[in-house]
Amino acid sequence: MVTKPKKPQEIRAIKVSGKILASVLAMLALKAEAGMSTKDLADMAAKELKSLGGAPSFFGYQGFPDVLCVSVNDEVVHGIPSKSRILKEGDIVGMDFGVTYDGMITDAARSIIIGRPIHESHVELVKNTEKSLLEGISVVHNGVRTGDIGHAVESYLEPYGYGIVKDLVGHGVGHYLHEEPNIPNYGRANTGPWLEKNMTIAIEPMVTLGKGAVRVAKNGWTILTVDGSWSAHFEHTVLITESSAEILTAYPR
Repeated sequence: MVTKPKKPQEIRAIKVSGKILASVLAMLALKAEAGMSTKDLADMAAKELKSLGGAPSFFGYQGFPDVLCVSVNDEVVHGIPSKSRILKEGDIVGMDFGVTYDGMITDAARSIIIGRPIHESHVELVKNTEKSLLEGISVVHNGVRTGDIGHAVESYLEPYGYGIVKDLVGHGVGHYLHEEPNIPNYGRANTGPWLEKNMTIAIEPMVTLGKGAVRVAKNGWTILTVDGSWSAHFEHTVLITESSAEILTAYPR
């Protein structure tokens, strides 16, 4: 399905969905610590989501077995929560979450470092990946093209020499978790499909300290870097307005 401009009642619902999602990810970022399992994080997310009146968008999606994706270090995305995967000091942990409220879906992700970072490069990777997301969002407006967004993300990251994961992309979102068009994190300005006011899209750079090549783990879900380099992932759902974008999943401050 191609993403559609949302009607006023749909915009009201998707804004609530986004606030719930942001609140859950903020809670996880505060409470995540060494010694927890990735399953602990998923269980915390499920409990908090239920208390806020939302429903999980990921659980059961194409067979995914939990409410939250938790990806650690060289796992780029789609990590399956496990009681045996224990977080350690210095791990980079990506948490990707989807929320459904009154039929409307938002999708967002953020990466954190558990405790004290091992290397300053990890701190910079996380910081710059989030900044690249904000750069992509900064060019969004009525009539933007997908290539404009990808070009903004790529242009910010390129000087750092990071690997940009090109096999995975952002996407439309709202009535379904994944809608057309794709929103790549690279490309040429003034190319690609046009986007218009009141559409909702998920922009999500995935960035590595090495090359951008990825592979699928034996579990059929988790995406890892081919070269074993560590990665970071940030994502927001945004509502396109006439002159800019409203971040629906902005973290509570």
